[in-house]
Amino acid sequence: MEKTDIAGNISRIKAGLPPSVRLVAVSKFHPAESVEEAFRAGQVLFGENRVQEAAAKFDELRARGIEPELHIIGSLQRNKVKEAVRIASCIQSVDRMELLSEIEKRCAQLGKAVDVLLEIKTGEETKSGFTSGNDVRAALSALSAGEFPHVTVRGFMTMAPNTDDEKAVRDAFASVRRLRDSMAAEFPGLDLGELSMGMSGDYRIAVEEGSTMVRIGTAIFGERDYGEGA
Repeated sequence: MEKTDIAGNISRIKAGLPPSVRLVAVSKFHPAESVEEAFRAGQVLFGENRVQEAAAKFDELRARGIEPELHIIGSLQRNKVKEAVRIASCIQSVDRMELLSEIEKRCAQLGKAVDVLLEIKTGEETKSGFTSGNDVRAALSALSAGEFPHVTVRGFMTMAPNTDDEKAVRDAFASVRRLRDSMAAEFPGLDLGELSMGMSGDYRIAVEEGSTMVRIGTAIFGERDYGEGA
């Protein structure tokens, strides 16, 4: 099998992104060596779905003096939160109030603060995410009131429906942008500037609809050994 040109892929993708959009290299199911290769090519920010895999991989890298930034982007169970906040600077997949409470609890124990994004469900294929504007409002109200002092909300994340219907994908991204805009107006004291939207197959549409962060795996690292590409 021909070796994937990780550095070249990163360069090509970044060249097509506006300066305001950050690239999250999704390294799930790829080894630490691939992350290191991407890091040496100038990619600093990585996303991982599985906490146990991410902890082993990034602890190994950090032990070797390689210090990438890590975001957790997958559905997060409460029993994995302690390890998640230890290894990551941001949890992008906060999909319920109970998870915010657990993140706050574990951060307080570790004496660490983390950023979060609220995950919004926009398609039937999306397994998790807030589905009600009132639930989003309740979470932002609690954050605004200082109920979670170790947690800073930065915006929203979504995963568009898995479909070839470009309009459906575009509408999903646009709906999250509109939600962000309305909530930013309602909670002016919160910085909700981040919109993590778009993966390998739809990130160009996401950028057109206001994404500030795209999560790309397959187009950087090639096909994974297991599971589906990002």
